[in-house]
Amino acid sequence: MQAPQVTVEVHLANGLPAFTIVGLPETEVKESKDRVRAALQNARFEFPAKRITVNLAPADLPKESGRFDLPIALGILAASEQMPADQFDDYEFAGELSLSGALRPVRGALAMTYAMHQASANDGRRRIFILPRASADEAALVSEATIFPADSLLQVCAHFAARDDNSRLTRHLPTPKPEPASYPDFADVKGQLPARRALEIAAAGGHSILLVGPPGTGKSMLAVRIPGILPAMSDLEALEAAAVESLTRAASSSRKPRGTHPSASYRAALAYADRLPCR
Repeated sequence: MQAPQVTVEVHLANGLPAFTIVGLPETEVKESKDRVRAALQNARFEFPAKRITVNLAPADLPKESGRFDLPIALGILAASEQMPADQFDDYEFAGELSLSGALRPVRGALAMTYAMHQASANDGRRRIFILPRASADEAALVSEATIFPADSLLQVCAHFAARDDNSRLTRHLPTPKPEPASYPDFADVKGQLPARRALEIAAAGGHSILLVGPPGTGKSMLAVRIPGILPAMSDLEALEAAAVESLTRAASSSRKPRGTHPSASYRAALAYADRLPCR
């Protein structure tokens, strides 16, 4: 959820052709070798017949998902001098490549953009994000971030090789902010007086709430109504909530109760609730 920055380094050396990825890559990252190779060849680039070493730094951080396909492909093109790389320091890349070179959306685009934008505020470094077009709307929830959506590897390469602005990628315009979310009315609850009183006190004091009981006692009915009596989230809180939600589903800035599996034990439910921030 913290989305730490990962630097992709590519080195080409003489010797028998080989393609090695180091830096604690998970299986989906290791499989990027075949996707990147096919994407470069189908985009009519030359795949170097050399010993290719890709390092994902920091080395002690496990890497997962296909988000590293695009930066690995660009690193190979830059190392083999098939495209200029003098502007790479100002950009952040993420995207999964299809075998044809098309860009597919990535999970957690908002969490990544939010974390890197916060880093820019701290170190003063300018960051421009190049992401798959399908992930641009989600990342653009960080309204001050500069997002350049792309459909394919060729479009990204053309952006850096362009001699005029007409051939470059255009900045993604964020969609208008949605209307505030509407929640079921807490006044519709009939009875449940002790539970209502407990929820009102917890909401007023900003405390976490854990509802435990057999099915049909009204836990979900009460939980979905709690956000209706809470104050509206600030922009920072809404971004944090949406960034966490983007890791598993489409991001939104509304409040949603979190539920454990019905088979979870009481002790497991307490441990789960203890890790959740109060929003």
